[in-house]
Amino acid sequence: MLRMSWNSHLKLLCHSMVSDVYLKLFFSRSFAVSWKTWTFMDSVVGDKNIVLMGPPGAGKTTVGKILGQKLDSCFIDVDDDVLETTWNMSVAQKLKEVGNEQFIEEEGRALLNLSASGSVVSLSGSNPMNAASMEHMKKNGIVVYLDVPTESIMDRLKLMKVDRIVGQGQGTSLRDIIQIRKQFYKKWYDVRVLCENGITAETVADKVLHAVKRYQDSELECFISTRGIKKDKSRNCVKYFSDALIEGLAPDGGLFVPEMGLPKFTGGEWQHLLGATYTERAQVILERCIHPDDIPASKLWEMIEMAYGQNFMCSKVAPVRHLQGNQFLLELFHGPTASFKDLSLQLLPHLFAYCIPQSCNYLVLVATSGDTGSAVLNGFSRLKETDKQRIAVITFFPRDGVSQIQKFQMTSCQEANTKAIGVQSDFDFCQSAIKHMFTNSDFTGFLTMEYGTALSAANSINWARLLSQVVYHASAYLNLIEQGVISFGSPIDVCIPTGNFGNILAAIYTKIMGIPIRKCICASNQNNVLTEFLKTGLYDLQGRQLMPSLSPAIDILKSSNLERYLHLIANGDGQLVTQLLLRLENQQCFQLQEELLRKVQQDLVADWCSEEDCLDAIHSVFNTTGYILDPHTAVAKVVADRLQDKTCPVIISSTAHYSKFAPAILQALRIGEIKQTPLSQLQLLNSYNPLPPVHGGLLEMLRKNEKPNYEICAADVNVLMEHVEGLIQNRFMKVF
Repeated sequence: MLRMSWNSHLKLLCHSMVSDVYLKLFFSRSFAVSWKTWTFMDSVVGDKNIVLMGPPGAGKTTVGKILGQKLDSCFIDVDDDVLETTWNMSVAQKLKEVGNEQFIEEEGRALLNLSASGSVVSLSGSNPMNAASMEHMKKNGIVVYLDVPTESIMDRLKLMKVDRIVGQGQGTSLRDIIQIRKQFYKKWYDVRVLCENGITAETVADKVLHAVKRYQDSELECFISTRGIKKDKSRNCVKYFSDALIEGLAPDGGLFVPEMGLPKFTGGEWQHLLGATYTERAQVILERCIHPDDIPASKLWEMIEMAYGQNFMCSKVAPVRHLQGNQFLLELFHGPTASFKDLSLQLLPHLFAYCIPQSCNYLVLVATSGDTGSAVLNGFSRLKETDKQRIAVITFFPRDGVSQIQKFQMTSCQEANTKAIGVQSDFDFCQSAIKHMFTNSDFTGFLTMEYGTALSAANSINWARLLSQVVYHASAYLNLIEQGVISFGSPIDVCIPTGNFGNILAAIYTKIMGIPIRKCICASNQNNVLTEFLKTGLYDLQGRQLMPSLSPAIDILKSSNLERYLHLIANGDGQLVTQLLLRLENQQCFQLQEELLRKVQQDLVADWCSEEDCLDAIHSVFNTTGYILDPHTAVAKVVADRLQDKTCPVIISSTAHYSKFAPAILQALRIGEIKQTPLSQLQLLNSYNPLPPVHGGLLEMLRKNEKPNYEICAADVNVLMEHVEGLIQNRFMKVF
């Protein structure tokens, strides 16, 4: 039954422009409908149509009929009820008569005559190839893409012996036609339903209803602070994904987390992504985590394509390589700045530029222990010029706490709206100074009132960063299946060099979402506060001094993202998290309760690696395999050797390319003469024909830049604030 009021029906019937298609459909259905059914339909879609889209053989008609019965609503099959009714001939006859191109045009014109409300509509497989008709359908419809694996479609069509597929018979294979159609489908859908192998039509219909309800109920997907309590939705303080992305830090100084937790994928849904590209996997995972009200699926796809399409030296983006025995490397260094930060920071700027309000300027503040700074600067440099005019970036790094090449990278990325500043302190000071600025309401209020500028963050405390990292942990597991190492459902361990706890937290989130990760192995260097905490439950900074190491990206004592993990194991007890963090701030330590420590040790094991063991691991692996590990990956390799029990594969996160740490690599390989300049160091390494090759992007960058040029400031929060205001003064006009 078409869901409308009786007055609406009469208006449509009497209107001179009402289509014949609508009249035939209307009079062919019973007018009997219960108030209960109307109420249920209203709660799902209201006056909107549910529009099913997908390739031939996706089950649109079968699922559509089931949905119609569940909702007591009108079901419209475009092939039977619109096209054949309009043409007075079968679709196959029409296609044979007019040919492919004219068929798509005439099919689109016929669909423009369809007027319906509160109905279930099953499109033809080729409808999405006509833009005008799809725009017409989207005006009053929620377009649901039934995403069926290509192999399943191929098998179904062979059984069905379908003879009316547009494009068939022109030397183009059926597989090619399906792939071509996918480019059109992803342009139009509002929500996607993964139809895994073996799923019943009844189950697909239920998934459609669930997806449509999620699409309608965006208010459910709100964010809370790790230090707060659940919010009253009637108040004007509810935060959504866009808010978490833009604000970075919660108003109370905590970190944003989704109130309802993370979405779960079934085993079949994960297996659906076997054979998919990295960008396709990213799209499916992220659209489950980002509500379309924040970023529509089609926009999200554009951003993912811009982030990963051409910016990575390896087409697989984050490939998995066998190292030794049951150890595999997840290579996260193929991006433009040669570190795992690129996997999130090539995407985040596009998300950020889309979500921020047009009426405000934004300054992105970054504290970095090496890799984040250059990755943020590079990512934001790829925005459109119109976006650069209202977004600026400033990164603070410990002057003597990053490698020479990392310093070159950051300082060579400076433009009119970007700046890199060396601070005469360590990373922990840089990070705490930025947190102070965010929570200083006088300072943030002044920037807003004087310059119309708000502050935001792109560090790993930003929720969007963590989501992007979930993608590569999940993708690595799927890659092992594709390589025949494991079958789906078999467990793996992951070993991650860890400082700020973001990368390993993303692995824990991946496990929650359904990837069978058994243990997350936390690998620390000599700054091993995390190792001690994960073993004893005592987080103790008393008397500890940060010790510079060969693996500077994990030279961190205060691990910001640990706060999110504490919130997770405490079942969302923001008051407890606040107490623990206050103890750390005031007493420099806190102790977990035994019950919480048991939870921690169900997920995590930990150890640390000395400088000597790190260098020995680089030397040993190169001698036996010809492969060069960077110092961070070497730390993880040493710890994995100690803690893995060899009953399942272990994926070691290779978080940076060794080219960024050439002096350490030359020392580890025991090369007598170490050249003085970074460029000559890389050229020397290149002469050894290593695996992987020296990073081409870094070589090119060093050839263009002879000497790093940057400002240096004292370890004083007020001085850092002056630099922030100075960049804003030079970049953004005052508000009068």
